[in-house]
Amino acid sequence: MTRRWNVSIWAGLLLVLAAPITYATVFVRFPSTRDLPWATFLILGAGLALTGVGVRRAYREPGVYRGKVAGPSGLGLGLALSAFFSYQMLFYVRQLPPSNGAPRAGQAAPDFTLPDQDGRRVTLSKLLQGGGEGGGGAVNGVLLIFYRGYW
Repeated sequence: MTRRWNVSIWAGLLLVLAAPITYATVFVRFPSTRDLPWATFLILGAGLALTGVGVRRAYREPGVYRGKVAGPSGLGLGLALSAFFSYQMLFYVRQLPPSNGAPRAGQAAPDFTLPDQDGRRVTLSKLLQGGGEGGGGAVNGVLLIFYRGYW
């Protein structure tokens, strides 16, 4: 009787390896999957589960399925990659230094000049004096919206 390839191990390992790649190329574009990478965690979990099924199958039916060496090795690699990704996303990325120089709530922002969506230079003090596009009189405040750039 010939032994069959244990496809679960290899499919699971492929999913675990693909999870960080899909995060970096696809899921990082959307705030709901970038800020808390739940979709990547689901892919990692599915890959680890598939690899675990393959390891169990290899040890329960060694006469039928291969993978007594590749299974635990792949599972260990998958667990290490999952732990590294989780550490990076849930702990390391969140270790930002405090922004001591940032204005507090209710404090006036310092004057600055930035390009608008059409490339024209806009100054905060000029906007507050009423010299914006709409003309008119003085304004009470300005709403700033910063778009994430292309990188």
